[in-house]
Amino acid sequence: VQLQASGGGLVQAGGSLTLSCAASGRFFESYVLGWFRQAPGKEREYVAVINWTGSRTYYADSVRGRFTISRDNAKNTVYLQMNSLMVEDTAIYSCAADKELTYYGGTYHFGYWGQGTQVTVSS
Repeated sequence: VQLQASGGGLVQAGGSLTLSCAASGRFFESYVLGWFRQAPGKEREYVAVINWTGSRTYYADSVRGRFTISRDNAKNTVYLQMNSLMVEDTAIYSCAADKELTYYGGTYHFGYWGQGTQVTVSS
C-alpha cells in the first residue's frame, strides 16, 4: 500500500484543520491506519489509530478530545479532524498503515508510511 497525506497548512491557535491520507493498492479495509507527528527536535509520536472497520479508535493523551480519526473504506482514505489546535501541535503529520494492530513500548507500530504534511499553528 502507498500512502499520501495532504491538507496541512498554517492555522491560528484555536482553529481547525482536517488532514487526509489517500491510499493506493488493494484491500484498504485490511489495514489498520494511524497518524503520527514529529515536531522539530523531537521524536515521532503517535497521534491516533483506527482499526480495520473504524469501530475502534485510539488517541494519544495530548490530542484526545480535540482530534478525531476516521476512515472511508470506499474512498481508500483516512482522515484526521483537528480542532482547538495549539501551538504545540505544530509538526509534520504522517499517515501509516499495517495489517496488524501492534502496540508495545508505549506506541503503535506500522510497516507502511506515507510522506508527511506540515501543520503549523501560530499564536
